[in-house]
Amino acid sequence: MFYNGILGLHSLLRWAIIILLVVNISRSFINKTKPYSQLDRSWNLRLTIITHINLLVGLYQYFFGVKGFVLIKTYGMADVMKNSNLRFWAVEHITGMLIAIVLITIAGSVSKKTFESDAKKHSKLGWLYLISLLIIVAVVPWPFRHSLGEIPLFRSLY
Repeated sequence: MFYNGILGLHSLLRWAIIILLVVNISRSFINKTKPYSQLDRSWNLRLTIITHINLLVGLYQYFFGVKGFVLIKTYGMADVMKNSNLRFWAVEHITGMLIAIVLITIAGSVSKKTFESDAKKHSKLGWLYLISLLIIVAVVPWPFRHSLGEIPLFRSLY
């Protein structure tokens, strides 16, 4: 029961991150000629906070859940790497997400730099967020990834 709640939270936060990324990408490219404002900072901060919360939830699932590190302990790294389903859960998902989270965190630090022009800030943020979104979309366990089994769009909600 607890695991399903954590899994549902992780899935719900995924959608929040995707929505916030789309909002921040849009704001960055639409406002590229406008000054970087407090509203821009607040949108970036929201994304960073939600992303880091989901990272903590995901790390809990990875180390204490039924997929992730337990697969490496059970089968060994060599066998995990030979099986695409096991490799996805034990290596690909966490690696891709960590890369995306690092890029989102870097974007947050770029937004705080005072010596860059506002146009350059907007541009850097837009590209870092776009790359993060593409990585996240690539390593999320979507329902159409049949090799992973039957996975709903909103986990533990139905």
